[in-house]
Formats: sequence, structure tokens, C-alpha cells
Amino acid sequence: MTELIILLIVIVTALAFDFTNGFHDTGNAMATSIATGALPPKTAVALSAGLNLVGAFLSVEVAATVAKGIVDLEQFDLGDTADAHQLLLVVFAGLIGAIVWNLLTWLLGIPSSSSHALFGGLIGAAIASLGFGGVMWNGVLAKMIIPALAAPVVAGLVAAIGTFAVYAITRSVGDKDKNRYFRWGQIGSASLVSLAHGTNDAQKTMGVIFLSLVATGYVGQDADIPFWVKAACALAIAVGTYMGGWRVIRTLGKGLVEIDSPQGMAAETSSAAIILTSSHFGMALSTTHVATGSIMGTGIGRTGAKVRWSVAGRMAVAWLITLPSSALVGAFCWALSHGVGLVTTDLIGVLVAFAVLLTLSGYIYRQSRKAPVDPGNVNDDWDRAADAAPEQTPEQTQPHLHSTTPNAPGADLPEKDQ
Repeated sequence: MTELIILLIVIVTALAFDFTNGFHDTGNAMATSIATGALPPKTAVALSAGLNLVGAFLSVEVAATVAKGIVDLEQFDLGDTADAHQLLLVVFAGLIGAIVWNLLTWLLGIPSSSSHALFGGLIGAAIASLGFGGVMWNGVLAKMIIPALAAPVVAGLVAAIGTFAVYAITRSVGDKDKNRYFRWGQIGSASLVSLAHGTNDAQKTMGVIFLSLVATGYVGQDADIPFWVKAACALAIAVGTYMGGWRVIRTLGKGLVEIDSPQGMAAETSSAAIILTSSHFGMALSTTHVATGSIMGTGIGRTGAKVRWSVAGRMAVAWLITLPSSALVGAFCWALSHGVGLVTTDLIGVLVAFAVLLTLSGYIYRQSRKAPVDPGNVNDDWDRAADAAPEQTPEQTQPHLHSTTPNAPGADLPEKDQ
């Protein structure tokens, strides 16, 4: 009975991560379409949610990478109850590390990688449980670290070349007409990114739940992922996407580059091509890294466009510390849930760790209410003062949202932050 309760808690936590992945990464597909006005904000997130739902059923290659390519399952005797519990706690602790990082970077409006947060959490928990030998480092290097370094560079180059070509070919077309025509292409390419996101990111949670089922003996290591796991993960990421991660959407759509529809189409086409290719080869790629690299590439490829390198720099720092930070949280939560020096049973430890997660989530949400970002103000002009003051608190980095000056950007906006 204890094992079943822990398994249910782990599955709920995995779906909660999938939900945060959805709203954290909505901007990867729709930020540019919202920024250019190609789609109204709520329409954009609804379209993205539906396509994420569909995309989650199209492939399971990435799920297999997560389920069998990070934690070394041969280290566990899954016929032994103690080893099964140990693997289950590794998965649980890794998920908590990922959720905490997702929520923190969402609060700060930083487009960080949900994928790397998950991998970091699992790696940290596996090291705490088994030592460094518990991680399949070859798989981590080949299918996670190398793609993470290459993806934003490749995406940026492809988008820069595409942007330069688009503006060269349409040089004689007026900007107004150009934007009007390219908005249709932008909607199509953004839709493709949403579909690609579903094929890549929803599967990561499928892989995690599969690991949990293997640990408890409900499925074998070589079994196919059950349909109910696919359906639950697809629904969770779709609902999260529909909620709209407006804080991150704002940073991607307005903070990096002021873009027009041709740039948006170039960025999204580049992102979709790279994400779909990585999904085909089972590479657990960060869609955030790809989308961000593409958006920056459009600024480089268009003459006269301005890239806000200070914003990009803060994002790069977040990317560098994602794996170690989430790994530390994962290791701590494994120790807590395993009962090391604090509690005496796995079940009590899991409940304590789950309570800590709920408490931190509530605190982060309350902090977000101090400077709400929603469909009504997501496209306000980017405040240059935020660029110049990276040391300020999250609510201070968007002072225009507190403005009481009549007709000022952000004045009299609705309080709801979806």
C-alpha cells in the first residue's frame, strides 16, 4: 500500500512538472506571433495548446531517451523492494528539482530550459542515491549536453540566414504589405513549432512516469509506454500551454529583439525544423534554447535590428546554472524523501518533500502577483531601464506595470496573471 501511495504521488508530481513545462515554454512557439500581432494572445495559446496535445502522440523516441538514457537501471535490482523504492525516490526528487527551477525562472521571466531542469534534477538525485556511477554519462553527453551547446548556435545561424534572405528577396515590398503577407506564414510556422514541442517535451514526462512504473514492477524495462501515460502527459502539457506563461512570452517577444512578421516566420521555421529533427533522433533537445537562438538570429540577420545582449546574457547565465542548480535541489529532495537524518520512513519523507514543493510553489506564485503579466500587457514596450538594472528584484524589473501615470504603458491593466 505504501508503494502505491508513493507511486501515485510521483505520477501527480510528474504531471505537475509537465504542466509547468507547458506554460513555461508557450513562448517558444507563440511569443513572436503575439509580439507582431499575427495572433491575439489568447488565440495563440489556445492554438498552441491544441497542437501540443496532438504532437505528444506522434513519437516516443525522446521518452525512451529519458526513461533509459539518464539513470543507469542496471544499478537497481527491481525485484527487490528496497531498490524499487530507491529508484522511485530518485524520480520523485528529480521532478521536484525541475519544478522548482521552472517556477523560479518563470517568476523572473527567464526563458530557461524545462528539459535541462528535469535532467539536472534526475542527475542530482541519482548521484545522491548511487554516486556518480548511477548516471549514464555517455547518454547525457551525446543526447543532452552536446545538443544543448549546438542547438542555439545552429538555430541562430539558420534564422539569421533565413531573415537576411527574406528581406533581400522582398526589398521592393513595403513594410506594411510585407508584414501583412508574412503574418500568415508566421501563424503556420508557429503552429509547426507547437506541434514539434509536443513531440519533444511531453515525452520527457512520459519517460519519467515510465521509470516510476518500471521501479514498482507495473511494466517491464522493455515494455511500450502505456497509452494512458501518453494521454495524461499530452493533456497536462496542453493545459499548461493554454494557461500561457506570459512572463516568459514577454521576454521572448519583446525583450530580445523588436521583430516584424518576416523575422517571426524565419525564427519559427528554423525552430520547428531543428526540434522535429532532434525528436526523430531521440535527442532530448531544449526547445527554449532553440527558440531563443532563432529569435536572436533574426536580429542579427536583419540590417538595423537591435539585439539586447544584456537580456541575452542573463539568459545565458541561467542556462549555465540550470543543470547544477536543479541537480542540487534534486539531491537535497532525495535525501529528504529518503529519510536521511530527518524522517524515518520513505512515505513520510515523500510527504514532507511534497509539502515543501507546495509551499515553495505558493510563495513563488504570491511573488508573481506583485507584478502581474497577462494578455493585456504582454506586448507593452520593453522598459529599457530593466536592461540596465539586472540586480533588481523581479517586480522592480518591470516598473511600467506599476505605473499610475495616465495613459502610461501598463496603467489600469487587469490584475489577473494567467
